[in-house]
Amino acid sequence: MPKKMSRSGYTISWDRAAQQADRIHAYLTRSYWCEGIPLSTVKRSIEGSLCIGVFTKGEQVGFARVITDSATFAYLCDVYVLEDHRGKGLATWMLEEILAYPALQGLRRFTLATRDAHALYARHGFKPLSRPESFMEIRRPDLYLRQG
Repeated sequence: MPKKMSRSGYTISWDRAAQQADRIHAYLTRSYWCEGIPLSTVKRSIEGSLCIGVFTKGEQVGFARVITDSATFAYLCDVYVLEDHRGKGLATWMLEEILAYPALQGLRRFTLATRDAHALYARHGFKPLSRPESFMEIRRPDLYLRQG
């Protein structure tokens, strides 16, 4: 596992135990992609994924996770930087570290979904699906809100 890295008062860590589930949940529950997500679901998702966090002064201010088999496929999700910390290159830093992560090298496909950050991901090599007609999904966008 890569070591902690520091830059301009911020630290990045891949240590799953360092991820602050309560703070991650506080952001994700108000995000457009998983509004209302239960804390227990956030904790389970952290346990089953590669997670990277950005920290300053002991508080988590950014997060991303990768769901992967570490051989052929990865899906990047739950990427965020808190509003007060945006514009400092933290999302770019996380993406650089994710794309350099040893277990994510040589994958046949690395995907993500975004509503509004296409330019950020394009700078790191992500492109629209080459054959979107071959992808399918079961989508339950309001699942967490219905469970409440």
